[in-house]
Amino acid sequence: MKTLIELARRYWAIVRRPSAHFSLGFLVVGGFIAGIVFWGGFNTAMELTNTEAFCTGCHEMRDNVFPEWQRTIHYTNRSGVRAVCPDCHVPHNWTHKIARKMQASKEVWGKLFGTINTREKFLDYRLELAQHEWARMKANNSLECRNCHGYDYMDFTRQSPRAAYMHETYLGTGEKTCIDCHKGIAHRLPEMTLAPGQ
Repeated sequence: MKTLIELARRYWAIVRRPSAHFSLGFLVVGGFIAGIVFWGGFNTAMELTNTEAFCTGCHEMRDNVFPEWQRTIHYTNRSGVRAVCPDCHVPHNWTHKIARKMQASKEVWGKLFGTINTREKFLDYRLELAQHEWARMKANNSLECRNCHGYDYMDFTRQSPRAAYMHETYLGTGEKTCIDCHKGIAHRLPEMTLAPGQ
Protein backbone atom coordinates (compact mmCIF):
# COMPACT_ATOMS: atom_id res chain seq x y z
CA MET A 1 0.00 0.00 0.00
CA LYS A 2 2.85 2.38 0.86
CA THR A 3 4.51 1.83 -2.54
CA LEU A 4 1.24 2.61 -4.30
CA ILE A 5 0.99 5.94 -2.47
CA GLU A 6 4.64 6.75 -3.24
CA LEU A 7 4.06 5.91 -6.91
CA ALA A 8 1.00 8.17 -7.03
CA ARG A 9 2.97 11.02 -5.41
CA ARG A 10 5.81 10.59 -7.88
CA TYR A 11 3.44 10.74 -10.88
CA TRP A 12 1.64 13.76 -9.42
CA ALA A 13 4.99 15.55 -9.03
CA ILE A 14 5.81 14.82 -12.67
CA VAL A 15 2.46 16.19 -13.82
CA ARG A 16 2.77 19.36 -11.70
CA ARG A 17 6.22 20.53 -12.71
CA PRO A 18 7.04 22.02 -16.12
CA SER A 19 8.23 19.64 -18.78
CA ALA A 20 11.99 19.33 -19.14
CA HIS A 21 11.80 17.47 -22.45
CA PHE A 22 8.91 19.00 -24.41
CA SER A 23 8.32 22.62 -25.39
CA LEU A 24 5.17 24.49 -24.41
CA GLY A 25 4.19 24.66 -28.08
CA PHE A 26 4.49 20.89 -28.43
CA LEU A 27 2.31 20.38 -25.35
CA VAL A 28 -0.33 22.85 -26.60
CA VAL A 29 -0.44 21.32 -30.09
CA GLY A 30 -0.42 17.81 -28.62
CA GLY A 31 -3.26 18.74 -26.27
CA PHE A 32 -5.20 20.27 -29.16
CA ILE A 33 -4.80 17.14 -31.29
CA ALA A 34 -5.71 14.90 -28.34
CA GLY A 35 -8.81 17.04 -27.80
CA ILE A 36 -9.86 16.67 -31.42
CA VAL A 37 -9.36 12.90 -31.27
CA PHE A 38 -11.33 12.67 -28.02
CA TRP A 39 -14.11 14.93 -29.31
CA GLY A 40 -14.34 13.01 -32.59
CA GLY A 41 -14.45 9.68 -30.79
CA PHE A 42 -17.05 10.97 -28.33
CA ASN A 43 -19.33 12.31 -31.09
CA THR A 44 -18.90 9.14 -33.14
CA ALA A 45 -19.96 7.06 -30.15
CA MET A 46 -22.92 9.39 -29.57
CA GLU A 47 -24.08 9.02 -33.16
CA LEU A 48 -23.63 5.24 -33.13
CA THR A 49 -25.98 5.07 -30.14
CA ASN A 50 -28.53 7.16 -32.08
CA THR A 51 -29.37 4.53 -34.66
CA GLU A 52 -32.29 2.17 -35.08
CA ALA A 53 -29.85 -0.76 -35.17
CA PHE A 54 -28.42 0.20 -31.78
CA CYS A 55 -31.85 0.77 -30.22
CA THR A 56 -33.19 -2.57 -31.40
CA GLY A 57 -29.94 -4.42 -30.66
CA CYS A 58 -31.17 -5.70 -27.31
CA HIS A 59 -34.03 -8.18 -27.18
CA GLU A 60 -36.02 -6.04 -24.72
CA MET A 61 -36.66 -3.44 -27.42
CA ARG A 62 -36.53 -5.76 -30.43
CA ASP A 63 -39.15 -8.13 -29.00
CA ASN A 64 -41.45 -5.67 -27.22
CA VAL A 65 -41.80 -2.18 -28.70
CA PHE A 66 -40.12 -2.54 -32.11
CA PRO A 67 -42.86 -4.78 -33.62
CA GLU A 68 -45.53 -2.31 -32.41
CA TRP A 69 -43.75 0.62 -34.01
CA GLN A 70 -43.45 -1.30 -37.30
CA ARG A 71 -47.26 -1.26 -37.55
CA THR A 72 -47.55 2.54 -37.29
CA ILE A 73 -47.51 5.40 -39.78
CA HIS A 74 -44.16 6.48 -38.39
CA TYR A 75 -42.59 3.30 -39.81
CA THR A 76 -44.29 2.97 -43.21
CA ASN A 77 -46.38 5.62 -44.94
CA ARG A 78 -47.28 7.00 -48.36
CA SER A 79 -44.53 9.63 -48.33
CA GLY A 80 -41.70 7.26 -47.40
CA VAL A 81 -40.55 9.47 -44.52
CA ARG A 82 -39.75 7.31 -41.52
CA ALA A 83 -39.05 8.27 -37.94
CA VAL A 84 -36.53 6.09 -36.14
CA CYS A 85 -36.19 5.61 -32.36
CA PRO A 86 -33.90 8.61 -31.67
CA ASP A 87 -36.18 10.96 -33.63
CA CYS A 88 -38.75 10.62 -30.85
CA HIS A 89 -36.67 9.60 -27.85
CA VAL A 90 -33.48 11.67 -28.16
CA PRO A 91 -33.53 15.48 -28.42
CA HIS A 92 -31.77 16.92 -31.46
CA ASN A 93 -30.18 19.85 -29.57
CA TRP A 94 -26.70 18.79 -28.41
CA THR A 95 -26.96 19.84 -24.76
CA HIS A 96 -30.38 18.23 -24.33
CA LYS A 97 -29.10 15.15 -26.16
CA ILE A 98 -26.25 14.79 -23.64
CA ALA A 99 -28.69 15.15 -20.75
CA ARG A 100 -30.95 12.48 -22.27
CA LYS A 101 -27.99 10.14 -22.79
CA MET A 102 -27.06 10.53 -19.13
CA GLN A 103 -30.65 9.65 -18.19
CA ALA A 104 -30.41 6.63 -20.48
CA SER A 105 -27.59 5.25 -18.36
CA LYS A 106 -30.37 4.07 -16.03
CA GLU A 107 -31.62 1.92 -18.90
CA VAL A 108 -28.19 0.28 -19.14
CA TRP A 109 -28.43 -0.48 -15.42
CA GLY A 110 -31.84 -2.08 -16.05
CA LYS A 111 -30.38 -4.14 -18.88
CA LEU A 112 -27.54 -5.41 -16.69
CA PHE A 113 -29.89 -6.43 -13.89
CA GLY A 114 -32.68 -7.81 -16.08
CA THR A 115 -35.39 -5.35 -15.03
CA ILE A 116 -37.47 -6.01 -18.17
CA ASN A 117 -35.68 -9.00 -19.70
CA THR A 118 -38.90 -11.01 -20.17
CA ARG A 119 -42.21 -10.12 -21.80
CA GLU A 120 -43.97 -10.47 -18.44
CA LYS A 121 -41.56 -8.08 -16.69
CA PHE A 122 -41.88 -5.62 -19.56
CA LEU A 123 -45.67 -5.66 -19.29
CA ASP A 124 -45.43 -5.18 -15.52
CA TYR A 125 -43.30 -2.05 -15.98
CA ARG A 126 -44.83 -0.81 -19.21
CA LEU A 127 -47.09 1.82 -17.63
CA GLU A 128 -44.25 3.21 -15.51
CA LEU A 129 -41.90 3.36 -18.51
CA ALA A 130 -44.56 5.07 -20.62
CA GLN A 131 -45.34 7.59 -17.88
CA HIS A 132 -41.67 8.55 -17.63
CA GLU A 133 -41.53 9.13 -21.39
CA TRP A 134 -44.83 11.04 -21.45
CA ALA A 135 -43.65 13.28 -18.60
CA ARG A 136 -40.36 13.96 -20.41
CA MET A 137 -42.17 14.88 -23.61
CA LYS A 138 -44.72 17.02 -21.76
CA ALA A 139 -41.89 18.88 -19.98
CA ASN A 140 -40.17 19.77 -23.27
CA ASN A 141 -43.45 20.69 -25.03
CA SER A 142 -43.22 17.62 -27.29
CA LEU A 143 -40.06 18.99 -28.87
CA GLU A 144 -39.26 15.76 -30.69
CA CYS A 145 -42.72 15.78 -32.34
CA ARG A 146 -42.28 19.41 -33.32
CA ASN A 147 -38.94 18.68 -34.97
CA CYS A 148 -40.99 17.15 -37.81
CA HIS A 149 -44.55 18.43 -37.26
CA GLY A 150 -44.69 22.23 -37.28
CA TYR A 151 -47.95 23.87 -36.18
CA ASP A 152 -47.28 26.85 -38.45
CA TYR A 153 -47.12 24.54 -41.46
CA MET A 154 -50.22 22.43 -40.76
CA ASP A 155 -52.86 22.52 -43.50
CA PHE A 156 -56.06 22.33 -41.46
CA THR A 157 -58.16 21.94 -44.61
CA ARG A 158 -56.56 18.54 -45.20
CA GLN A 159 -57.18 17.32 -41.65
CA SER A 160 -60.38 15.79 -40.36
CA PRO A 161 -62.70 18.41 -38.82
CA ARG A 162 -62.05 17.00 -35.33
CA ALA A 163 -58.24 17.01 -35.75
CA ALA A 164 -58.26 20.53 -37.20
CA TYR A 165 -60.41 21.79 -34.32
CA MET A 166 -58.20 20.13 -31.68
CA HIS A 167 -54.97 21.38 -33.25
CA GLU A 168 -56.23 24.95 -33.67
CA THR A 169 -57.79 25.05 -30.20
CA TYR A 170 -55.09 23.40 -28.11
CA LEU A 171 -51.81 23.55 -30.02
CA GLY A 172 -52.49 27.04 -31.28
CA THR A 173 -53.11 28.39 -27.78
CA GLY A 174 -50.35 26.37 -26.14
CA GLU A 175 -52.90 24.86 -23.76
CA LYS A 176 -51.82 21.34 -24.65
CA THR A 177 -48.90 19.69 -26.35
CA CYS A 178 -48.75 16.79 -28.81
CA ILE A 179 -48.25 14.04 -26.22
CA ASP A 180 -51.43 15.02 -24.35
CA CYS A 181 -53.53 13.55 -27.17
CA HIS A 182 -51.14 11.28 -29.10
CA LYS A 183 -49.84 8.92 -26.41
CA GLY A 184 -50.45 5.78 -28.45
CA ILE A 185 -49.18 7.10 -31.78
CA ALA A 186 -46.05 4.95 -32.07
CA HIS A 187 -46.48 2.22 -29.46
CA ARG A 188 -49.44 0.37 -28.02
CA LEU A 189 -50.84 2.04 -24.93
CA PRO A 190 -50.12 0.21 -21.68
CA GLU A 191 -52.86 -1.14 -19.46
CA MET A 192 -53.81 2.08 -17.70
CA THR A 193 -55.42 0.47 -14.64
CA LEU A 194 -52.31 -1.28 -13.37
CA ALA A 195 -49.24 0.23 -11.78
CA PRO A 196 -45.83 -1.56 -11.77
CA GLY A 197 -45.60 -4.40 -9.29
CA GLN A 198 -49.40 -4.82 -8.92
